[in-house]
Amino acid sequence: MNFRLFERRTVPCPTVLGWACIVLAVCSSAWLWWFNGESFFALTERQSADVLVVEGWIGREGLEAAKVEFDQGGYHYLVTCGGLAKDDWDSHQWNYALDAGRLMIRLGLPADRLIGAPAQETLGQRTFVSALAAHRALEARGLHPTAVNVFTIGSHARRSRLIFAKAFSPHTRVGVISWTPKDFSAGPWWKSSDRAEDMIKETVGYAYELLLNSGRWSNAPTEDR
Repeated sequence: MNFRLFERRTVPCPTVLGWACIVLAVCSSAWLWWFNGESFFALTERQSADVLVVEGWIGREGLEAAKVEFDQGGYHYLVTCGGLAKDDWDSHQWNYALDAGRLMIRLGLPADRLIGAPAQETLGQRTFVSALAAHRALEARGLHPTAVNVFTIGSHARRSRLIFAKAFSPHTRVGVISWTPKDFSAGPWWKSSDRAEDMIKETVGYAYELLLNSGRWSNAPTEDR
């Protein structure tokens, strides 16, 4: 019997050319992310849709832009979604979906075209919970759209589309519209602390959603799995 504690094995190791290819791939990916990452995440890709879903937390200016999109895009329904918001001292809470809906009415949106989709309170996965609330609000109206467009802000767009696609039926095409605030600086993102923070957050968040999935499919309604 052989009682050896160690044995010799062959371990593959990259050649000089192999290391060069690895370094080139890493450097190329970093270069693309640095110079083209923001445009990659700030995706606008519309579907021919009857429903516009608006993330209510994007602010008044963003909601006004969403109203313009609704008027010009030929939509039949506008869904406002979002969860609870609160100030720094927890002294007041409101719901982004309901607050955004009230603003849409003041901006002239017919009440019968508005669908409010307030999300339940959650400490995490806020976008997914909001997307699921929007899906269920449409179902409650007996609406099963073949396509929806999600209106959101900046570099959050690509991740929003991925998450909404997980929450909605596989038979529903999900488009996205990235709105850019006027006060966003025109220079590169790394010269703006807010945009740099968004880029890092969205890079990590999108990779997490894309690669690890975070159990979203198991959280979706049975008919949507």
